[in-house]
Amino acid sequence: MALYFTSINSGSNGNCYYVGNDNEAILVDIGLTCKEVETRMNRLGLSISKVKAVFISHEHSDHIKGLAVFAKKHKLPVYISTATLKSSRLVLDTNNTFSLNHLQHIQIGDLKISAFSKFHDAADPYSFTVECNEVRVGVFTDIGSVCDRLIAHFKNCHAAFLEANYDTEMLENGRYPYFLKRRITSGRGHLSNAQALELFINHKAPYMSHLLLSHLSKDNNDPELVENLFKNVAGNTFVKVASRYEETALFYVSNTQNTPEAYNFDPSLYQPEQLNLF
Repeated sequence: MALYFTSINSGSNGNCYYVGNDNEAILVDIGLTCKEVETRMNRLGLSISKVKAVFISHEHSDHIKGLAVFAKKHKLPVYISTATLKSSRLVLDTNNTFSLNHLQHIQIGDLKISAFSKFHDAADPYSFTVECNEVRVGVFTDIGSVCDRLIAHFKNCHAAFLEANYDTEMLENGRYPYFLKRRITSGRGHLSNAQALELFINHKAPYMSHLLLSHLSKDNNDPELVENLFKNVAGNTFVKVASRYEETALFYVSNTQNTPEAYNFDPSLYQPEQLNLF
């Protein structure tokens, strides 16, 4: 069974990632409005009825902006750490809110979601992998530095969303105030292009078919620059920048797949109600 995945949006203006199989899916973070997430999923032909849970990485607004409304409207369980929930100040349904812990494994249908703590300037931040039939997709963004936990999960992924937030020279010579530059590079801020590239070169699995470069800075990075940087060493791995302005294509990966490709949605094959258009 394949895993399908897409970035609904990726950047400081909002983050939301979809991973699922033929029967069920999860969202990691909802940093866009409920309406915008619905609109973009509809454009991709993704049925919201397949989404069975939402996992929250941390409490910054670009990761939780639409969470309360989306979860309430679609009656979805939310997995969020106790410290993150407290810091978020969100009001969620207590009967449908579940705590996250380091190295926890959660089963959602045939999906196994693994959570692990990471370095970021938040109360209790997490990254995730989603697994089905030994196929794994990782969601690794908002990470201040590469640690053994990140390496261990990254090297087992068939596909991954990986933060490449800033170009070091652009950040140093840019308009950001000194304190913000130091925050970003502090080890609890964000991964640079160079840090992400080193992780990719040294720890990419030989079977990794897709890498979506994520959470790029609007001011301190260049999508074409970083995409080419990774493509030059990617081999057979498909590399694409996840946009901060629109959803990516819907991709899929399986453990028998030899070449990466996008999933092409044909609306004529589906009834309108399957698209949640009404």
